[in-house]
Amino acid sequence: MKVTNAIAQILKKEGIEFLIGYPVNPIIEGAAEADIRTIMVRQERIGLHMCDAVAKVTSGDKIGVFVMQHGPGTENAFGGVAQSYGDSCPVVVLPAGYARNINQVHPNFSAALNFRHVTKLCEQVTVADATVETLRRAFTTVKNGRPGPVLVEFPTDILREEVSDALVAEYQKTPQLKSGPDPRSVSQIAEALVAAKRPVIVAGQGIHYAKAWPQLKALAELVEAPVMTTLPGKSAFPENHPLSLGSGGIGIGAHLWHFLQNTDFIFGIGCSFTRTSFGTAMPKGKKIAHATLDPYAINKDVAVDLAAVGDAGLTLDALLEEVKDRLKGKPRDRAAAVAREIAGHREEWLGKWKHRLTSDSAPISPYRIVWDLLHTVDVKNTIITHDAGSPRDQISPFWVSETPLSYLGWGKTTQLGYGLGIAMGAKLAAPDKLCINFWGDAAIGFTGMDFETAVRERLPILSILSNNFSMAIELKVMPVSTEKYRSTDISGNYADFAKALGGYGERVTEPGQIKDAIKRGIQKTKEGTPALLEFITEKATDVSRFP
Repeated sequence: MKVTNAIAQILKKEGIEFLIGYPVNPIIEGAAEADIRTIMVRQERIGLHMCDAVAKVTSGDKIGVFVMQHGPGTENAFGGVAQSYGDSCPVVVLPAGYARNINQVHPNFSAALNFRHVTKLCEQVTVADATVETLRRAFTTVKNGRPGPVLVEFPTDILREEVSDALVAEYQKTPQLKSGPDPRSVSQIAEALVAAKRPVIVAGQGIHYAKAWPQLKALAELVEAPVMTTLPGKSAFPENHPLSLGSGGIGIGAHLWHFLQNTDFIFGIGCSFTRTSFGTAMPKGKKIAHATLDPYAINKDVAVDLAAVGDAGLTLDALLEEVKDRLKGKPRDRAAAVAREIAGHREEWLGKWKHRLTSDSAPISPYRIVWDLLHTVDVKNTIITHDAGSPRDQISPFWVSETPLSYLGWGKTTQLGYGLGIAMGAKLAAPDKLCINFWGDAAIGFTGMDFETAVRERLPILSILSNNFSMAIELKVMPVSTEKYRSTDISGNYADFAKALGGYGERVTEPGQIKDAIKRGIQKTKEGTPALLEFITEKATDVSRFP
């Protein structure tokens, strides 16, 4: 059979239900012939973002596959793959490449050469019969270890060649494997956790990929320790739980900051402790234990006293047994006092922000949008994500996620417009959920045309847009260019834009209209129509930042 058909058959064996891409790539036709749904986007980046969301929402059980044209298509896709890599999303990327007789000729772009620093595996198939073994390596790599994208480049001439039917028939679905931690490491961490007077647990997105939500909750309740999540780990621990500190990031709550500064032991699980401008730094001088799937994350950015390497679920299973043994299976009656301390600091902090969250002023406070949205949707049946910049910092501290994977946080690299593809991919993977992206008028300029993809591909998302006609977050750092040349000014009527693309659009100018507009938008999504609600907002630059 042709290589394109062999690839499609292997995708079927791997359980791939849809192929996202942009033409021309012959794999698209091969997939359609094999009854794999093909989804075409308006630009390569958004398709990769959708693939990221498929993996996030399913904890890696489903792998998104993206294909694109050789040359400009591959060049355009670089940012999307880099985002997948920075955010540790398992995605399979199958670009076409220039034909073998010219793929080394200047200036032809080679994916196999140029994507090596943003992938776990990056190969070019050079003979047709290597197709099967190369894809076997790719799928095994993408399913195991630290999540991340893999890329296999197929020169266009190879895609037209024949591959042995017998080789394709022998292909078997690749395994997803887990390994546990060294028992000695677990014992040491358990000892330190039990001995600590004021422990804090830091949970990352490894909890999501391991589906270790019950174990995390059980451990927190057993040792009576407050839990903060990283931004990618948000919703790994129920934020309506008395022991929740919310999520880290640029914007955080006072209760989180208070406990981090006053802890005597930090236990990080399923996180990387990566030093980033978009996360919460670990305070210096604290005893730290780090349990992660990736051994290269140990001591990478944060010096740690104890460490364990393994799947987050298996690590927590082992740790629970060790802690139960030390505590005779019972907590030590600390939880009520810890919960009161959390609640006290949280309520004081919320009190200071209440005037922003409930503001009746116009232009609208973006915090009022967040507050009214939180109190209008069915939070347990909603998947929401932010965008880069102000929307991220405005929503993440105040959104209370109650169930796993109901908030898709991200932010090691922060490409404007990422949230739209995340919402679309989430809707693809979880069609029964209300899927929302919260973004601004700068972000929509990068990926807004793919709202049409949501319409065309029947992905009825709810898009919440804050329009302040400005790059507000840059106002403080661009005063001269703004004054002289209005360099931070932007404009547009995005409600009309959404209508022009076939969706529902509504512009809201008064805070009293917010909840009713949200209800109308939700109703449109239930009818199968993507909805964009454009809120005219103030140029807000205030963030709940500590210190």
